[in-house]
Amino acid sequence: MGEVVYIRFQGTTRSPRGHFPGVFALANGLARDGRLSDEQYRFWRANNDWYDATYTNPSDVDPTVYDRALHPGAVAWFKSTAVHLIERVAGYLDLLTEHGVPCVRIESTDPGRIVYEDENQVVVVPWEPGDGP
Repeated sequence: MGEVVYIRFQGTTRSPRGHFPGVFALANGLARDGRLSDEQYRFWRANNDWYDATYTNPSDVDPTVYDRALHPGAVAWFKSTAVHLIERVAGYLDLLTEHGVPCVRIESTDPGRIVYEDENQVVVVPWEPGDGP
């Protein structure tokens, strides 16, 4: 049996907190800033609602999962087996492209120290140079 592959969609510019924002944070930022057309807003709202209903928010299970002091730089990655979740990301990527917001897909078998895991995702604290396996 092969290693689990984790997939993350993230921006190419670090946020003020020092990490690369994920695809949902990037799209949420566009919506928060009022940059979406009516059609884009409907897409964003409907798909965010679908994701909220379809998979677990790690913060609902463990409110400390994204705590900056406990888990600095913690970010979520899809498990490659969560195809039903990954497939829907394409619409978000299109939305970001329409607004000139670069977003890349990255894959890893070991993205960091796992601080949360469920059937669809992990939240990890990225490895620092010299850390890791």
